[in-house]
Amino acid sequence: MIVNNSLDEVKKRENALSIIKNIVETKGREHLFDLTGLSGGFIASPSELNLLETYVGPAIFEDALQEVGLEHMGGEKVLPLNRTSSGILATILALVKKDTNVVHYLAELPAHPSIPRSCRLVGANYSETDIFEEFSIPENTSLVVITGSTMDHKVIDEDEFKQVIEMAHEKDIPVMVDDASGARLRTVVFNQAKACDLGADIAITSTDKLMPGPRGGLMAGRRDLIDEIKIKVNQFGLEAQPPLVLAMLNGIKNFKEDNLKKSLQRKDELFDLLNSYFTNFKKTPTGVMISPEDLAKEIDFPHKLSDDDLAFVFSFILLKDYGIITIPAVGMPGASATLRFDLSTSDAFNLDLNDLTKKIESSFERLLEVIPNEEKCREIVF
Repeated sequence: MIVNNSLDEVKKRENALSIIKNIVETKGREHLFDLTGLSGGFIASPSELNLLETYVGPAIFEDALQEVGLEHMGGEKVLPLNRTSSGILATILALVKKDTNVVHYLAELPAHPSIPRSCRLVGANYSETDIFEEFSIPENTSLVVITGSTMDHKVIDEDEFKQVIEMAHEKDIPVMVDDASGARLRTVVFNQAKACDLGADIAITSTDKLMPGPRGGLMAGRRDLIDEIKIKVNQFGLEAQPPLVLAMLNGIKNFKEDNLKKSLQRKDELFDLLNSYFTNFKKTPTGVMISPEDLAKEIDFPHKLSDDDLAFVFSFILLKDYGIITIPAVGMPGASATLRFDLSTSDAFNLDLNDLTKKIESSFERLLEVIPNEEKCREIVF
C-alpha cells in the first residue's frame, strides 16, 4: 500500500497543497478547478475586515450570525465553531459520560471518523448502522446521532429520520444531527425539512460545503444544550474566531439555492458523457462520483495497489495535469477516497463538460500507465 496511516494522509495532503500553490503561482488561479463541493470562500468587504479585532469582531458579527444562522438551520440558538468536527467533539464532551452508549444511524456506512474518535476520548461505547431495521437504542444511552447526508452524499430517508428522533425522545435522549452538507443538500435538492424542525436537539453543518463560506462549523439547536456545549467549546479553544464568523455570516447570505438546482441539470449530461468511456461512475445529487472499489473495476489487469491507493493516484494525476481538485488529494485524514466531481461549485460553472470528460479520460489513461510501477505511484502521491 502507498497510503497506510494518518501520517501518510497528512503528507499526501501537504503535497497536494504544494501542487495547488505551484499552479497558482506559475499559471494563475483560473487554471484550478475545485470540484470537491467543499471549495467554500471568504466573502468580506474592506469595511468589515477593519472590524476583525479580538473583541470588536464577535460583538458585531456574532449577533448578526444568530439571525441568519437560525433562518438557515432552525433551532433556538446557533454557535459558530472552527470545524464541524470541533462541534461534534464538544457535544460529546458535554453530553456523553464514560461507559454510556452512543448509537448512530446513517444512510450508508461509515460515519465521519470524528464521531467514533470523540466517543473513544470520553470512554463511551459507540455503534453505528445503516440498516434501519437493526437500529435500536439500548439502556444507558446518552446520545443518539443521525447523519443527514454522508461523506459521499447519500441522503437519509426523511421518515426514518423522524422515527429515529421519536425513538430517542421516547427515552428522553438528545439527538445530534451531523448535517455537514445535508443542511443544504437535504433541504434544497430533496425538499426535506431542517433537522431542528424535524425535532433534532442539536444539528451542525459545515459552512464550506455546497455554499460560499469558510471551512468552519455552525451548530444550531436547543438553547440549553447549545449553552452547555459552548462551555466545552470555550474551554478547549474550539470556537470560531472573528474572521470565520464574518465569513460564515456572508457565506450564508450569499448562498443561492439555484446553484444547487443548476448542478442537477448538468450532472446528467456529464454522467452520459463519462458513460461512453467508463462503466462504473454513479450520479450524486450534485454531480458524479466513482468510489475506489468501482475505480478498481475499471482496471482489467493485475496490480499491487489497494483500491484507495488507485483513487489517490488518480486524484493526483487529475490535479497535476489538469488542475482538477478532488477530495482524495486534499482531504483530511479519514476522509472518503471517493472521487466526486461536484458541479455546484463556482469553478464548475466555467467548465465545458465535454472538455472535462476528456481530461478525466486522459487522466485515467495515465493512471493505467503508472499502475504497474508502485514506486512511480508513490512519487506521484508524495
